[in-house]
Amino acid sequence: MNHTLHGRSLIEVNGKEIKLMNDIQKYNEQLTNKSPEDIMVWAFAKSTNPMLTTNFRPYEVAILHLCTSLRPELKIVWCDSGYNTKAIYVYAEKIISQLNLNIQLYTPKQTTAHREVCMGSVPEIDDPRHTEFTEQVKLEPFRRAMEEIKPDLWITNLRKGQTAFRDRIDVISQTENSLLKISPFYHWSDSELDSYMVDHDLVNEYDYFDPTKVDEKRECGLHNREGK
Repeated sequence: MNHTLHGRSLIEVNGKEIKLMNDIQKYNEQLTNKSPEDIMVWAFAKSTNPMLTTNFRPYEVAILHLCTSLRPELKIVWCDSGYNTKAIYVYAEKIISQLNLNIQLYTPKQTTAHREVCMGSVPEIDDPRHTEFTEQVKLEPFRRAMEEIKPDLWITNLRKGQTAFRDRIDVISQTENSLLKISPFYHWSDSELDSYMVDHDLVNEYDYFDPTKVDEKRECGLHNREGK
């Protein structure tokens, strides 16, 4: 008996998933020794509606520079939690202007002031309220962006060595919804990115804080749940 899933047989669905997984393995083999620029030239040739997500943390400016130098009109999604430092907001405005970014801004439905009345200050990660906090300030805005933009390629600046989850992916990966996800600097070290930034007269802002992660080695759910 052929079971169906949303009008398609499981055999058909599984067959497509296996093919996509095989394609991703093949792509990663092809791109192993390619430069980030070559990787993005390859990726943009395969995409009609790419999207890049950013939070303006250190080294984000490198991928913003690389990708917009190749595709100036690229949609740049910024899910602003409302809890960024003043330095990051100043820096973000500077980079948006400097690189002429096509920013698509997504914010929580509830203001920071209203949430603090209802929930208090930012919950600690072992506080049961932290899950709802993360949902409100990051995951829901991200899902809204995905639903509205409907990208066929998601560009990120994930790199090997950042977290245990990120060590298990590669330059090319896919979400559970089979959306291709590309991280052109995946194999680059901080020192290599530093050189890229010097070459292109770019600077970082280190006064950055993500209230949904707290610990740099911890995932907030955007990549390992929403976008895995």
